[in-house]
Amino acid sequence: MTSASQGESRPDAPRTEKLRVLVVDDSAYNRQTLTAMIESDPGMSVVGRAIDGREALQAVFELEPDVITLDLEMPKMDGFAFLRLLMSRKPTPVIVISSHSTNSTVFRALELGAMDFMAKPGRQIGPELREIEGELIRKIRLVRRLQAVRLQRRAQSLARQRDARDTREVDTLPDPEDQETELALLLAEGSPALAKEPEPAAPAGIVGIAASTGGPPAVQQILCALPGELPLAILVAQHMPARFTRAFASRLDKMCSLAVVEARDGMALKPGFVFVAPGAANIEIEREGAGPGVVRVRAPDKGASAKITPSGDMLLASGARLFEQRFCAVVLTGMGADGSEGATLAREHGATVLAEDPHTAVMPGMPQSVIDAGVVDEVLPLDDMADAIKRFATRCTKAAAGLPGGPNAPPALGVNGRERGHT
Repeated sequence: MTSASQGESRPDAPRTEKLRVLVVDDSAYNRQTLTAMIESDPGMSVVGRAIDGREALQAVFELEPDVITLDLEMPKMDGFAFLRLLMSRKPTPVIVISSHSTNSTVFRALELGAMDFMAKPGRQIGPELREIEGELIRKIRLVRRLQAVRLQRRAQSLARQRDARDTREVDTLPDPEDQETELALLLAEGSPALAKEPEPAAPAGIVGIAASTGGPPAVQQILCALPGELPLAILVAQHMPARFTRAFASRLDKMCSLAVVEARDGMALKPGFVFVAPGAANIEIEREGAGPGVVRVRAPDKGASAKITPSGDMLLASGARLFEQRFCAVVLTGMGADGSEGATLAREHGATVLAEDPHTAVMPGMPQSVIDAGVVDEVLPLDDMADAIKRFATRCTKAAAGLPGGPNAPPALGVNGRERGHT
């Protein structure tokens, strides 16, 4: 922490019902601005401010905050070193607030246990920071429902993955200045390169994944545990700002055996490929005749009924309608109920529905909503989800070959799995 004489630390702040926040940023302007934004909510109090990871670690033990806002690029001890130490010694919810220029490094922070992230608008330091006030308040409120033990389990699981593979950094990719520009490019660009290729082999089955808060490391864990020769195509609707999805897909492509791309309109579905929905749009699946199906990038509904983008419901519903028993809907961590309507439709069409166990989810809302709807085939801890997808792939492959045990067969329950409709 900066010295008490500078007014930065508040070690004697009384314990109240207010949510206690620690602000970590090497810019005095940003610290002051973030403090004013957070304390504009009567249910929150900034109990301390730190200029780097070393001071922040000390503050965590002295002040015991409920949540931490964290910059990544700081002197002495950066945000990454801080997260490693924090999650091993005193797991605490962390919201990363990153500049645009560090979008690829955000995913390193999520691997280390950060709960969520936000982009600093405009310049690294400037009045534009005020633009994120509403979103920041909303994200901080979510931590009341978060258990620290979940953070520790997730950080430990991801640490084991890092130790087991060679993790290479992804260069920061150029980003458009706003979501409307990005969406226009996505819809206009399409996929001319893929259109010139020979007709691809059709996937034996399709997997649709819906995730929100806590989703990036969960998606990464699942995809990195799947083989490159997987006979399935996978589509991911991860709630994420548009400027981050391309870097997210590129990072996954470097780390996983599967080929991972940010979805473009008209891309043909291929086995062994993962299509990540752009943050500025929704994705659906279309198919003409007996073809393998193509990805469609849709502009979000701007009406009063517009939902969060990318929409898990839209992805899961379109996949279920087209592929029925050869479709698998997966709902992972996240607040709210996105994916519940799509999973319900998937169940009606005979698809397989998997939900992450709420006890392993960083945020249990989305998987719990699917479980409560009574449409789940398996409820699985995150560590077992990849194996369930492999079993689904085996059933689809057998069905394509005319062998018994295809998608109509009941799924074999995994460890801690529960039958459909059981909670």
